[in-house]
Amino acid sequence: MANTAGSRKRARQSEHRRQHNASQRSTLRTAIKGVEKAIAAGDKAAAMLVYRESVSIVDRIADKKIIHKNKASRHKSRLAAQIKGMAAAAA
Repeated sequence: MANTAGSRKRARQSEHRRQHNASQRSTLRTAIKGVEKAIAAGDKAAAMLVYRESVSIVDRIADKKIIHKNKASRHKSRLAAQIKGMAAAAA
């Protein structure tokens, strides 16, 4: 356990920050799952709409350094490739 007043305060701040970051990561995962669900439904227009909203969320979380910018790019790229593949599968 923390001994000094400063270290007790730091422990409180760290816990608060951890909970906030966990909430942000949950939002990220929800956004990604929403796009995957739209892709699975097979509606390309709906998938593109959800993808645009999700990109904003992914970028915002990456800007806050909750996830690395390369991880954000990887998620966006893979989702975009899946959406692009929808047309190829249908054609």
